[in-house]
Amino acid sequence: MVALAERDDRVVAAAVIGSLALGGGDDWSDLDLTFGLADGASLQDVLADWTRELGDTFDAVPLFDLERPELIYRVFLLPAWLQVDLSFAAGGTIQARDAFRPLFGPSRRTHVAPEPAAELFGLAVLYARHALVAIARGQPWHAEYCVGLVRDQALTLACRRRELPTTNGKGFDLLPAGVRARFDDALVRSLEPAELRRALAVAVSGLLEEASDVGSARVEAQLRELTSN
Repeated sequence: MVALAERDDRVVAAAVIGSLALGGGDDWSDLDLTFGLADGASLQDVLADWTRELGDTFDAVPLFDLERPELIYRVFLLPAWLQVDLSFAAGGTIQARDAFRPLFGPSRRTHVAPEPAAELFGLAVLYARHALVAIARGQPWHAEYCVGLVRDQALTLACRRRELPTTNGKGFDLLPAGVRARFDDALVRSLEPAELRRALAVAVSGLLEEASDVGSARVEAQLRELTSN
């Protein structure tokens, strides 16, 4: 793929990002490459040409695109479950995080702020409400989904407090064992209403532990009602 970039006059820069950029990773790591395009180069033309080339050469299947400020990502799945994420930006590569290893061409640094703790907490509160409503309405599958979201938002807050990765649950296994253990019983074991309420209470209790310096006292009082049922 780097050789393809070097042959393409529309590509003026390349870098490795993600876990492989800093010498980490393992046999299951995905490959993240980012590229800078020359002035006047058509992003859609480059994406179309590269998608065709990767399909012919590596049997790569494009799954979806993600658009971010200044960047667009195209995610591919290759044989043997290899995930390849390619991103493109105008002018040069963009370094948004520390895991960045330039290969050639110009690059520039940008700052990506983590999700605010108040936003993580607020979403968790809404998911707790949705779980409670779903149980009352006899919608156990929706309730189970929302309980899981409360748990995941709380764990994400725990990661944020300890400066661990906060995206897609990547920091959860890095949390101290004692922190993770508080959420063991937040896993839903059946779709019975009593079990859904029990798991929700554990997830909310863990949330309150991790959001002690974030949450509103009035909302906290309502959440504690859930933990006592």
